[in-house]
Amino acid sequence: MTTARPMALALAWMALPGVAMAGELSPGDAHSVHLERFDGVVYYSVEQDGYRVVATLTSGGDALPIRFVSTLAPGQRLVISVPRSGGQPSVDFEILRNGEVLLVNDPVSSSTAALAN
Repeated sequence: MTTARPMALALAWMALPGVAMAGELSPGDAHSVHLERFDGVVYYSVEQDGYRVVATLTSGGDALPIRFVSTLAPGQRLVISVPRSGGQPSVDFEILRNGEVLLVNDPVSSSTAALAN
């Protein structure tokens, strides 16, 4: 597999209006994320069935963390969505597997993401 395909996808994501690209994540490396009232970290490991992605978020203080775990095959994605108060769009955080590359996008408002599509 050449590096041209993942690079082309990354450039396409960055070109979309309202979609901020955080970058490519390597196995075992952690990526910090902030979603409205939640802060957390995302990392992944390479498993036999695919990439095991773990996102752990907490609202701070004494609140118990929330953990999302998903195994992604090539072409699959994981979206974590945080609702906001009435009438406001949610804030969405996306993790996308493209072949051997895991791309992590910065959180965006769902109305901004809809405009990008």
